[in-house]
This record gives sequence, C-alpha cells and structure tokens, in this order.
Amino acid sequence: MADTGVGIPRQDLDRIFKRFYRVDKARSREIGGTGLGLSIVKHIVEAHGGKVAVESDINRGSVFSFTIPISKEAAGNPG
Repeated sequence: MADTGVGIPRQDLDRIFKRFYRVDKARSREIGGTGLGLSIVKHIVEAHGGKVAVESDINRGSVFSFTIPISKEAAGNPG
C-alpha cells in the first residue's frame, strides 16, 4: 500500500510497528488513531511466518509492504 502523505521521519521508522506509537504526538485519540493498527498487522503477518516493511520519504509519502510464505499445501505441492 502506498500513499502520498507527509512521510515518516527516518528516526521513527523502526518504531511505527510498536503498540501505541504515534509519529505525530499532537494527534489525540479523539482526532484519530490509537497507535495499534500497524502493531496488529505486524503480529498477524509474523504469526504466519512473514515480514512487514516500510519505505518513506518526507513530503513524498510512504510504501508499506508485507510478505507471507506460501505453504506447500497452498501451492499445490503436498509433502
């Protein structure tokens, strides 16, 4: 998934997948976001043996991606 938003500062990239972390400290829960969404995504993807990643450029946006390995059964190759 990609956006053309304000981007995420480099110093925050390694923390955005942690629970309750928000890049914009000025945003309150009433305005939007609890800081849980990306943490939930990371836990689900990792529970399936995958990885999440983000690339971001200030004033250009961010690209979020994930990979999940295909099991032999799902690929049609049992055993």
